[in-house]
Amino acid sequence: MQYKNNTKQRFSTIQGLRSLKDTLPKNIKKIINNRGQVYSETLNNWKIIAGESLFKVCYPKSFKNSNKFGVSTLLIMVKRGHEVDLEYSKKEIMDRMNNFFGKTVVEKIKFTSFEDDQKISENLKSLKTNVTKNEYQKKIFDVKNEKIKKSLIELTKVFREK
Repeated sequence: MQYKNNTKQRFSTIQGLRSLKDTLPKNIKKIINNRGQVYSETLNNWKIIAGESLFKVCYPKSFKNSNKFGVSTLLIMVKRGHEVDLEYSKKEIMDRMNNFFGKTVVEKIKFTSFEDDQKISENLKSLKTNVTKNEYQKKIFDVKNEKIKKSLIELTKVFREK
């Protein structure tokens, strides 16, 4: 490989494949960082933005920034049964979030409901009792290589502990 000083790049590069971040212009990098920053700041400060009562029943899942086809949208996951509470406070959340960032960041909020953690944990407990099904256990014991057989058995033990 040849080292080469590329005049259009900020860094001297190795001839061949370059990383995507090195090929983008500086002003586009700022836009990309800004979009990612909105979601990460929202996650970090969700308790402040949503409020104490809503913080317990919902969390932001994703953020899509505005483009020529649509408006900026925040997707929020809500525990089943609390959708109405969040629907009534939708405008308040948008106002708090836009005030937090000092500009209009969110124009639309969508909700997706999910099952309660307690119900999910009950289903997981039933799965933990028998992580490897009988057919897979038979296949593990049919493996002729002792090292592979031993490592697969250890893997199932680790899954049982979790």
